Order: sequence, then C-alpha cells, then structure tokens
Amino acid sequence: MGGRESVQSLNGSSAKNRSLRAQTSDDDPEDLETAKIQAKSSGNVYPYVGVACLGALLFGYHLGVVNGALEYLSKDLGIAENTVLQGWVVSALLAGATIGSFTGGLLADKFGRTKTFMLDVIPLAAGTFLCGIAKSVETMIVGRVLAGVGIGISSAIVPLYISEISPTEIRGTLGSVNQLSICIGILAALVAGLPLAGNPLWWRTMFTIALVPSVLLAVGMAFSPESPRWLYQQGRIAEAEASVKRLFGKERVAEVMGDQDAAGRVSSEPEAGWLDLFSIRYRKVVSVGAALFLFQQFAGINAVVYYSTSVFRTAGITSDVAASALVGAANVIGTTVAISLMDKQGRKSLLITSFAGMGASMLLLSLTFSWRALSPYSGTLAVLGTVLYVLSFSLGAGPVPALLLPEIFASRIRAKAMALSLGTHWIANFVIGLYFLSVVNRFGLSTVYLGFGSVCVLAVMYVSGNVVETKGRSLEEIELALTSPAS
Repeated sequence: MGGRESVQSLNGSSAKNRSLRAQTSDDDPEDLETAKIQAKSSGNVYPYVGVACLGALLFGYHLGVVNGALEYLSKDLGIAENTVLQGWVVSALLAGATIGSFTGGLLADKFGRTKTFMLDVIPLAAGTFLCGIAKSVETMIVGRVLAGVGIGISSAIVPLYISEISPTEIRGTLGSVNQLSICIGILAALVAGLPLAGNPLWWRTMFTIALVPSVLLAVGMAFSPESPRWLYQQGRIAEAEASVKRLFGKERVAEVMGDQDAAGRVSSEPEAGWLDLFSIRYRKVVSVGAALFLFQQFAGINAVVYYSTSVFRTAGITSDVAASALVGAANVIGTTVAISLMDKQGRKSLLITSFAGMGASMLLLSLTFSWRALSPYSGTLAVLGTVLYVLSFSLGAGPVPALLLPEIFASRIRAKAMALSLGTHWIANFVIGLYFLSVVNRFGLSTVYLGFGSVCVLAVMYVSGNVVETKGRSLEEIELALTSPAS
C-alpha cells in the first residue's frame, strides 16, 4: 500500500463500490446481477458479532437476575427487613460496572479488543460463582461487584468491537444486535425466575448458570479476529489485512485498507490521553456521548427494569414475575424492529421518536398512579404504560447510544471516550438503583414518573440540536467530517 497513487486508487475503488450500491435501484436486471456478484464476499463477520454479543447477553442477565431473586435471596441471607442492604445487593453490580467501564477502555487500547474480552471473563466468572455460593450478604455484595466489573468492561468493548469489524452498509443493524442481546439477557433472567415460587433456593441456580456464556465468550474470542482498525493503529499492517480478509473477504482488503490509509494521513497523531477528551477539539463530541447515556438513564429505564415487579404489585397485578417477563418480551420485540430500521431511518430520527414515546408513556403511568378516576383500571394501565415505555425505549434510546458513539468518536479517542461515556452511564445507573425506592417513598410514584417524562422531553430537544446522522458512512468518513485538524 505504498504511494499516493495507490491510495487514490483504493479510495476510488471504495467510492465506486458505494456508488454502485446507490444506483442499483434504477438499473436493469443484468446490472443488478452484476451488483449482487460484486457484493458477494468470502468473509463472514456474523459469527464474531455473535461471540461478542455473549458479553451483552451477560450484561442483560446480570442486570435482570436480581429482579425476581431479590425477595428470596434476602430471606435466605437474613436481610429481608433491611431495605438498605437490599439496595446494596442491587447497586453493588452498578458500582463494579462503573469501575469496569473505565478499565475496559484502557485494556482495549493496550491489549486489543479480543484479549480484553478474554480477560473480562475472569471477573465475570468469579463474580457469578461467589453469588451462587453466597452464605452471607457480604459475599453476595463482593460477587455482585466483581460481576459488575465484568459487565462494565463488556458494556464498553462489545459495541466498540462490533462497530470496528462491521461493514459500513450493515453496521447499524449489527450494532443493534448488541442491544438485542442485552434485552434477551434481561428476558432470560426474568424467565429464569419463574420456578422461584415452587423452589425458594432456585435463586442460587439463577446466578450460577451465567457461568456457561462466560466460558463460551472466552473460548469464542480465542478464535475471533482482532479489530483491523486497532491493528492498523498499532502499525501491524499485515495482521490488519489478514483480519480484514477473514471479516470481509479478500475482495475488500484493498478498499478497507485504503480507507484506513486516508484517515491515517489526516489524523496521524499518537493515541490520545484522558485529558485530550476535554480539549477544544473533542469535548463537544465527547459531551454528546455522556449526555445521551445520562438521558437514557434519567429517563427511567432501569428503574422500570429493576423495580417492575414492585410497580405491578402496587397496581394490583398478582403475578409480578410474569408481568416483568412481559416487559422483557416487549424489549426484545422493540429492539428487533429497531434492527430492521437502523440502516433505513437512521440513528437520529429513531432517537427522537423513542424519547417522545417514552415521555408519553411516562405521562400515562404518572396519571395511572395519581388520578382516582383511573383507579379501577390501574393494573391494566400500569402494564400497558410500562410495556409501551419499554417498546419506545427499545426503538432508539436503548440501541442507538452504544451504536452511535463508536461511530462519532475519532479512532485515537474511541476506546477512552467510550469508557468515559459508559462510566457516566453506570454512575447514573448506580444512583437510580440506590435511591429510586427512597425517592418514590418521599415524593410518590406519580411524581417520579412525571420527572422521568420531563427528562424525555429535554432529550428530544437535545438530540434535535446536537446529534449528527451517521447511517451509510464509514467510520473513517465520519471521523474526517467531525474532527477538525489539530491546531
């Protein structure tokens, strides 16, 4: 990949391919057949995205597993009357995840994406094991912290890895599979809680079975290709080309490496430090990342997930585990729809639609718990409002931030900026998990839900004015458009 002429040729090839894709709708059948032949590839990215999504599956499972198990493990560990310690069992995971999200960025930059996944299995497996055998609340909390460190690392590197190994034309779809896997993990945890009524000690099995996907993640990553973009940044060009060949096929090696060369000429600075994230050059785009995750959390999603059983019980729903499983199913269905729309409608429009729907659902929930005229229907409306809220969330506010941020962050800050954004996410998550019930007891559920709805309105305004559309553009094109040259 030597001289200027070869780079221009490669970039020309890339442009021709993109042009060909754009023109096929008006071409005759012969031209369409030619396009199909050109689109064929000997590479296959899907198995490696699937392996990475085991980390997202564990993310969702560990978030949701405590929902149904909390009542039973509290009795078993002697903290049934201590709501403070119960809150720490929930929130210890989030404290660990905050640490893990920052650690994940450092590890991913130093050791690469696949090795970081394998290292991540250590706290995931250790934490899972301790939770399953816990005889005291102290052991349970330590296990939850370790599992939290594991899912914090996963939350940073799963979307990072997927964005860096995915072809531009389906990057939105594949990136959304991350959120779908989280939803499936939450749903699996809710369904896993169904036997609890007949077997109060089942909660130990619920925690322990998470060892299986942890081991599969380690084994799968041992055979997965490293991110070609990370290899290129390390100067390991031959390995980057080999990785591209495995992922996209030999037909696209020249195109992808040409894009890397073009981006490298414009942005050839060394890897960024933490303080660089707050420089004039990067602080606006980094602030967008932090803001999206803050809006995501303070719009109330994890309060709905963690405490859905309590909310349904307040509304008179007798089978709270089954009602929560319904919420999990809504999350999966909505995310599946989002996957089909991500590369068609675009990220920004889905975010706006999502937050608007969440705000309307929160208003319905607020009225359900405050308007006496609705009391006879409160159970039905609580389930309806919660399901509509989760569906709205899963259309945009859920999948888009983790997909969008690796796209808008420049390659030299990508891992650290993701870590910072996810750290913001987990801190907000921790605060909500620790104080949600206390705030509800003081102000009432209706007022709290109205507050969540107000956050959704602010999110719509913020996204409209600050978020850029990235669909159909390569990571290198987005970087060149968003990052001004260093002064």
